[in-house]
Amino acid sequence: MPHARSFTKLVLGLVTAGALFGLSGCAPEPDSTPDPTPTAAPETPEPAAYDGPLHFVGDELDWFLPSEDEIRALLPGIAEMSEPTSALEQISDGGGPVPVPSICGALSAEMSLGSVGARTLTWTLEGSDSAVGRLHVLQLADEAQVAARMDQLRAATEQCASYVLERESGFDAEIVGDGDDVQAIAGTLTEGYVDGEWRYHKGYASMGNVIVELFQTGVDGSTIDAEAVAEMLREHSGSARDALIGELTANPPTPSETPTAADPSAPWSAWEMSTAAVGPIVLGSDLDAALAAVPGARAVEPEWAGSPWWLTATDGSASVGIWTDESGERVASVTVGVSNVYGEPVHPGGSLPSAGGVHVGDPVSAAITAFPQGTFVTVVASGEYFYESATRDGGFVRFRADRDPADPAAVVTGIGVEDATLRVPPVFG
Repeated sequence: MPHARSFTKLVLGLVTAGALFGLSGCAPEPDSTPDPTPTAAPETPEPAAYDGPLHFVGDELDWFLPSEDEIRALLPGIAEMSEPTSALEQISDGGGPVPVPSICGALSAEMSLGSVGARTLTWTLEGSDSAVGRLHVLQLADEAQVAARMDQLRAATEQCASYVLERESGFDAEIVGDGDDVQAIAGTLTEGYVDGEWRYHKGYASMGNVIVELFQTGVDGSTIDAEAVAEMLREHSGSARDALIGELTANPPTPSETPTAADPSAPWSAWEMSTAAVGPIVLGSDLDAALAAVPGARAVEPEWAGSPWWLTATDGSASVGIWTDESGERVASVTVGVSNVYGEPVHPGGSLPSAGGVHVGDPVSAAITAFPQGTFVTVVASGEYFYESATRDGGFVRFRADRDPADPAAVVTGIGVEDATLRVPPVFG
């Protein structure tokens, strides 16, 4: 039977092959139409690099800070150095002899006066209880104010290599990046007084609305490489510029809103204090228009230059202080509560306008929550304490405290809002 099995296999093989051949002949021809090419998704263009005002605010000030190692490498005798802080101590005592030429007074001026925000590093020096060092990153209202101060510092550097205070004095310094958009100055200042002389190592740099000020007591004839110190400050200012451009390219700043007029007949406690207006009183507006914005209110003129107008509600329940710019014609700031002015009216905090929901009498911690990333300020000469916060466009809010505002028990005793771009920088020479 082996032959029969072979024959059967042969027949089955032929039938199978025929069936496959028939199927092959009936198969449709392949589609010669090419597959459609997928359409590429449109590319999202990169946003154009931000090219507006370079205004730093809040924690962006940290971008200017050198590292501890960088500072130690360039300044002699450093012992202990603090962590960066948002606390600022101002002396604000003024006075003293006038140098010849007077432009040299810019080198001794307290740079932090007029600032609206700050970040600080401090350090002690070996073998001395009184010698200190510090670096301030100071936010001013706008680029124009910074440019004016930097112009004065540059002029003082050029003119004050030798000058007279009470005795022969001088600033031995270097300017780096002159003519560039990032400039810096550093050197050693010697101030001659009748009873001796004082030496300080100093440095300055600027970018946008920020001035960086470096200070260290020059003890035991110590010296610095002024050019290297200036280059360090300049490098960090340039890096901060690049970081801000990147930040504002990705997140463009929004323009300030036009203030909406508030109801002048509403209780003044319902008025909101913002960096644009206090109720119907608009910052930057004409003084006469501001006084007329609250019909029936009683206005009292300033008793002397530099003090405010007092505007009091018809029923006597609340008062605000209206401070003008240098011309006396525009509203620069408005305050409520304590403003350290003789004869100011006193009212319960609940009857006064509030800022960010914070009233006079509230804990300062409420102001810190409402306005984060601010600056804690101590003014030594007047014994005052403040918590301050500024906007990118020069708006400024200041909470006066009854003690160090970092103290959890601190209470708000006064509130002020201001258009800080209306400030006039100090002029020397």
